[in-house]
Formats: sequence, structure tokens, C-alpha cells
Amino acid sequence: MELPILYQDEHIVAINKPHGLLVHRSPIAADAQEFALQILRDQLQKTVFPVHRLDRKTAGVLLFTFSKETLVNLSNQFMDGTVSKKYLAILRGHAPESGTIDYPLENESGKMQEAITHYKTLGYSEIPYALGKYTSLRYSLVLAEPETGRMHQLRRHFAHIMYPIIGDRPHGCNKQNRFFKETFAMDSMLLHASELTCKHPITGQTVTISAPLSSEFQRMIETLQLTEALTLY
Repeated sequence: MELPILYQDEHIVAINKPHGLLVHRSPIAADAQEFALQILRDQLQKTVFPVHRLDRKTAGVLLFTFSKETLVNLSNQFMDGTVSKKYLAILRGHAPESGTIDYPLENESGKMQEAITHYKTLGYSEIPYALGKYTSLRYSLVLAEPETGRMHQLRRHFAHIMYPIIGDRPHGCNKQNRFFKETFAMDSMLLHASELTCKHPITGQTVTISAPLSSEFQRMIETLQLTEALTLY
């Protein structure tokens, strides 16, 4: 496997992480044999350090550095909340036009942490399929901008407001996930880290890195008739 490079200079490198790939080894995914960290290291023949994490099922912009000094700089930017992150997601139902989800989340240690997500709905669709008591199915394409960076924040936040992300198993809708798998042969989670903006750790200049959608996400955009909505991003 070769990872698509979105941005690279002598200090940092960003990839478009595929759906299903772990950033690094994790005890909660002992089945995994491939990791973005090792693949990128072997691909570039250089040591790389991941600046942040993306869930295994989330695709999109993933940033690495080539030194511990630049890692510290960028990690501090993430902790300070000065890094801007944009995600695209397809949700079940017709979500509100826009909103802010201010809902604390429990971390792995059981501690409650502040978590804030801003979102805007780019478009809606309704497709003529029956599921349960519904004779047609509704979906929303949303642009989400998390202000904080908690574990599974977007997944848990959208589930909290009852518009779960399609393909999210722990927090999503099992009926919808089964429907997508059986009807469209789609088993991905429709969450994509589309853009990241930070200050370059050496020059201080603003760097914006964008990642194109995966072919599977693009296929679902077309299948769910959300192509026009995507142009509003």
C-alpha cells in the first residue's frame, strides 16, 4: 500500500488516510496488521511522528512531522485549539440547518471533558426506499467544525442530537447501517476529515491542507442525490 501525500516539505507531511486504517498500533484493534505510521515511514524512508489521531473508520487529512521539535509545536497548537478542522459527514434524517453541540463527553479514564462541535447542513435528500415504518429515507450532508478534539467527538455528538453518522457502528443506527450494507454494499463510515489549517511549525505561515473524498464516500454522495449539496462546501 502507498499512502496519498497531500502536503510535504522538509518538516511536515500530510496524507489522505484511507477508511479502515489505524494511525498506529492499538490494543483495542489487535486484528490490524497495517498502520499509517509504519506504511508512511517505509514509503518515505524517514522517521515520522503523528501529530493527531483519526479514528480507524474516519478517512481524510492526517498530519505527521519529521522531528520531535516540530511535533511539540504542532501538538501545542492542537491543545491550544488554534488548529482549524473541517469534516464532511452524511447523517440519518434531516438535521437542523446549523447549530452548536455543547455536550461534555467522558474520556477513556472516566473523566468528563468539555466538547463543542459547530455544524452547518449543506443539503438534504430523500430516497424512495422503505425501512421499518418509513416509506422513504432522509439524509443530510453536513460540514462539521469541532472546537475541541475528544475521542469520537463528532460520532458521539451527532448521535446525541439523534442524527447519527451513517456507518458508525458503536454510536450510529444499526438498521441504517444494515440497510446500507445490504442495499448499496457500503460498509464504510461516512465521515471525512476534509481540511486542516495550522501555523507552520518553522515559518509560522498559515498552512491549509485539503483531502479529496474517497471513492466510496463520493459514490454515496451520488447514490443519495447529494451531489449539488457538495458544491456548497
